[in-house]
Amino acid sequence: MSDDLVVHVVEDDLVMRDALLLLLRSASLPARGYASAEEFLADPDCGRSVCLLVDVRLPRMDGLALQKHLVSRGADPATVMITGHGDIPLAVAALKAGAMDFVTKPFDPAALLDSVREAWQRAANTRQRAVAAAENDARFQTLTPREASILALLAQGRPSKIIASELEISVRTVEHHRARIMEKLGARTLSQLIRIALERFG
Repeated sequence: MSDDLVVHVVEDDLVMRDALLLLLRSASLPARGYASAEEFLADPDCGRSVCLLVDVRLPRMDGLALQKHLVSRGADPATVMITGHGDIPLAVAALKAGAMDFVTKPFDPAALLDSVREAWQRAANTRQRAVAAAENDARFQTLTPREASILALLAQGRPSKIIASELEISVRTVEHHRARIMEKLGARTLSQLIRIALERFG
């Protein structure tokens, strides 16, 4: 499991919140509790890719509003909603807004854990992709303007000879730049480099 990824439990009922935290921790899922959506939003970690277990019915900002708020801020929360039977239309609206699942009260602990584990894994994958993207951005920042131009042309399928002609440099210079680009971006083969270029410019 990711060292710093926890399940954020947003539940205003203290007894229920403590029971959920105990259940999650007993299943080796690190968890942190909040009495309200506002308390959760005050946590600096809320802006990252998070795993969220939230009651649909909360005072002030409810679970659906919290989900929509996080999405509007560019976050990608992996959310499981806890709902009463009368809240199912609201839970369906939450699913349409991007929540992964909803579990009705009284919930089956095993079913809840399955849903949360799935959400946790999605949040972990999203966070890993974000870290990889940040690392790639940092590598791209090391490219010179000339190297960036050559990489963009590679993404368009231009061979070295055409790139050399368009940039009015020699083919050998293009290949020298390409070797430096591969080194900076950590590409071991030309196909890897082109894949990276397509992800960046495609």
